[in-house]
Amino acid sequence: MISVATVWLILPLFVGFCIYLLPRIDRHLALALALVSGMFGGLLLWQQAVLYLTLVDSFGVSLRLDDQSGLFILTNGLVTAAVILYCWSSDRKSYFYTQISILHGCLNSIFACNDLISVYVALECASIAIFLLISYSCTDRSVWVALRYLLISNTAMLFYLMGAVLVYQSTASFTFSNLNQAPVDAVVLILLGLLSKGGVFVSGLWLPFTHSESEVPVSAMLSGVAVKAGIFPLLRCAELLEGVDVVLRVFAMATALFGVFFAIFERDIKRVFALSTISQMGFVLAVPAMGGVYALNHGLSKATLFLSASALPSRKMDELQQQPMGHTAWAVLSVAGLSLAGLPMLAGFGAKSLVLKSLFPWQVVAMNVAAVGTAVVFARILFLPHTAAPRKAFPKELGAAAALLIGALVFVGVADGSVYTWRNVAKALATIGIGGLVYQFVRQFRLTLPPQTEQLENLIGIMSLVLVGLFSWTLV
Repeated sequence: MISVATVWLILPLFVGFCIYLLPRIDRHLALALALVSGMFGGLLLWQQAVLYLTLVDSFGVSLRLDDQSGLFILTNGLVTAAVILYCWSSDRKSYFYTQISILHGCLNSIFACNDLISVYVALECASIAIFLLISYSCTDRSVWVALRYLLISNTAMLFYLMGAVLVYQSTASFTFSNLNQAPVDAVVLILLGLLSKGGVFVSGLWLPFTHSESEVPVSAMLSGVAVKAGIFPLLRCAELLEGVDVVLRVFAMATALFGVFFAIFERDIKRVFALSTISQMGFVLAVPAMGGVYALNHGLSKATLFLSASALPSRKMDELQQQPMGHTAWAVLSVAGLSLAGLPMLAGFGAKSLVLKSLFPWQVVAMNVAAVGTAVVFARILFLPHTAAPRKAFPKELGAAAALLIGALVFVGVADGSVYTWRNVAKALATIGIGGLVYQFVRQFRLTLPPQTEQLENLIGIMSLVLVGLFSWTLV
């Protein structure tokens, strides 16, 4: 199994190189890579094994693969495969598929690495691949969005790197297992970098603009799986440090409520999805042990939503009220949204049920309010008009991508029968029903995220404020 894991880890770089040599089969190679990766993630879940591997020497690259890794790797494989299917008939060149493959491999590395420096290198490589994907169209706006993302990402990772160096200074090791011997300031710096990369609470305010202004397939990759590159190491930290577990649960409540509040009132549908991603990261972090389960549901659902947004006649919610979408687009968007809201028979039901029943008592009210808020957000889609003769067709490539993602949502939703108790089903349906009623009351209100909070210089300042807040917490 270790040999298989080693081959799987280096395969994306090899495929990326081959795509340049064999441009005629670029998308075939990229799709095969994604499917192989997804199968490897499924194999990890099937075997329920924990693999440890140290490369070079005792101070080299440390890897750990377990069921938590398997869930994130499976998400990465399915989302990447769906994005490639969506782009199948487009005129995107081999350069695009090379960057997709490299990003895919970098994300897999993050989900396997068990030491701070390897995670840092993988995160930086992923940031470069994301920068190149966002700027692929080479328009002024896409280049600015990409540069803005890269500047914010590098700033966040500078904090992370300083923390990693302090860990090594204290313990002579970069492995996660030594975090419990590291000084508090090192842990705080690492947390700030990862919280910012993961789009958590106010340190993640870079996310709505970046995800909504990128091209559709890139938005799907970013919200579906790339944003979780900062989340996964946080879950590893929470396993080792009880204090970090508590901090993450507090941030989870704040980000779940913060994101869903602004998503309810946002008028641009891609920004609705992006703000919802901030909120959903709260559910991923709310119970760190269940983070992978919820990340799988979110990745599949959010990739479906962003890809299907390309079949809508407009991005503006007001115009969508006047220009009906097609029945197919409405059905696909509704299924993905209802999965995030926790509808039975979809992946979100089991994931949300497991998270909500594993909360600490002081989390229950906030996270259940956020669950109702999620239902309100996607009630906005359910009540949009739709017609059999839409102005914009639903392409067959989008249909293939949506079929893969929704098929996975249904399969995961029915695979675990233990969550289907009368109490869980009744609570899920009641939450969705209450969300629908609340939507009828709030739909006439308008409230948007203040644009000043998303300006580049303010985003850096917000990171500093979060850092001060974390240090203040540790001193109390």
